[in-house]
Amino acid sequence: MLTPCVHMPEVDSTNAEAMRRAAAGETGPLWIVAERQISGRGRSGRPWASMPGNLFASLLVPLDAAAPLAPRLSLIAGVALHDAIVALAGGACVPGLVLKWPNDVLVGGAKLAGILIDATQISGKSLAVVGIGLNLVAAPATIDRRATAFSEVAGRAPLRDEALAAIDAAFWRWFVNGFSDEGFAVVREAWLAASLPPGSEITINAHEGVMSGRFSGLDGDGALLLTDTKGFTRRYTYGDVTLASEQEMS
Repeated sequence: MLTPCVHMPEVDSTNAEAMRRAAAGETGPLWIVAERQISGRGRSGRPWASMPGNLFASLLVPLDAAAPLAPRLSLIAGVALHDAIVALAGGACVPGLVLKWPNDVLVGGAKLAGILIDATQISGKSLAVVGIGLNLVAAPATIDRRATAFSEVAGRAPLRDEALAAIDAAFWRWFVNGFSDEGFAVVREAWLAASLPPGSEITINAHEGVMSGRFSGLDGDGALLLTDTKGFTRRYTYGDVTLASEQEMS
């Protein structure tokens, strides 16, 4: 059964609407889905282009875990979104489909979907918003990176409700045990299996500057591990990652 859902013809952003409802006393679980976003938002405040027919949805969810564990949601949501995309493609392998830390889904180096996590505490309760943007029918034109749409990679575009149902089912499968150490270890392994292979060249732009090296997996908490040219492995809990294939396309 699909999680309760509010459909809106237009909103500034589904994440912002979910946070407003949380501030007004809503605890969820609740999906906010919009036909159109006026001020769609991606990671680091970047605008998210809201092309007609694509999916813009945010899940307001209560957390039993403390707020510091909320970043695990990004990996949980990523694995769920990956599973949903495969299911929507008929269970077939989607060539070039990979997860990029911490919140992107790529196909052949082009962005298919993004995840944005917002977390808050209201009246002593931990709440999070899992925002998902999935290009179903059209890919926005971007200056710095390529984007793609489900219709391009799978030959057909599922309806928004079909896509949301697949994401909802996959999310709860991973969420139910995802915050225990044992459960998150399973999430982490599934995420790594769907990600780029270890040793892939990446660049990360983090608070301490830009660093290039090779992807060395994730630590036990889901932080990115990057091995630089001197062989030193660095740990990142935040940053924007660019793959070598994306740099070649710039």
